[in-house]
Amino acid sequence: MAIIVIKQIGSPIRRRFDQRETLVGLGLNRLNKVRELEDTSAVRGMVRKVAHLVTILEERA
Repeated sequence: MAIIVIKQIGSPIRRRFDQRETLVGLGLNRLNKVRELEDTSAVRGMVRKVAHLVTILEERA
């Protein structure tokens, strides 16, 4: 399975509730936190929703 590594670069303060909850769903809850997640369509959709708050560091096969 493919793995993506994402990092939170933006604060959820003054963001919509659903964006904050999406960050929590991704396992990101503070700045500069890095997570490795499976590359599924659900995770890609969540990353796209908060693209202004996260960055993709690496994609592994």
